[in-house]
Amino acid sequence: MSLQTTASQTIGPYLHIGTDWLNTADLADPGVPGERLVLQGCLLDGDGKPVTDGLIELWQADADGHYAHPDDPAYVPGQSGFRGFGRVPTDGQGRFRFTTIKPGRVAGAGGRPQAPHIMVNVFARGLLKQLSTRVYFPDGAGNDDDPVLAQVPAGRRPTLIARAGAEAGVLEWDIVLQASASHPDETVFFDI
Repeated sequence: MSLQTTASQTIGPYLHIGTDWLNTADLADPGVPGERLVLQGCLLDGDGKPVTDGLIELWQADADGHYAHPDDPAYVPGQSGFRGFGRVPTDGQGRFRFTTIKPGRVAGAGGRPQAPHIMVNVFARGLLKQLSTRVYFPDGAGNDDDPVLAQVPAGRRPTLIARAGAEAGVLEWDIVLQASASHPDETVFFDI
């Protein structure tokens, strides 16, 4: 008998207990202005296998580049069905799916505009701390001058850019927790 903790036991199989009330796959109601889209993908572990009990959390600005948060000077409480936050558990195949709108550009450090992006947090067994990353859009609008994306080596940037899906308005983006032979491009994660 081994008493050593394995990676799958560091947090336990109970990640979802107490968090289900926050689950929502829709970040914006149908009447919210902006380009509607679906962001979907798969959460993959270091062996390239789906993580079937993870949580994916999104934070984003609205189409005008404003957050639904009191710290944003343009925030209006109760405004028009835009939440800007979503959280879903991965399914039995490690997949996740959100419906939202394309965010506008937000100001970064020194007021420099950032490319449209969605902030992503990943929670899963074996992770003692959430992983934070971003997803950018395949149209490339603003990507070349985004101050955060510019800090990522050029060869690693594609891990942060969604791909156009087979259906109009659907973007595909997989999150790879650790590089493997089947998925050599680990997603870039940020220390926040």
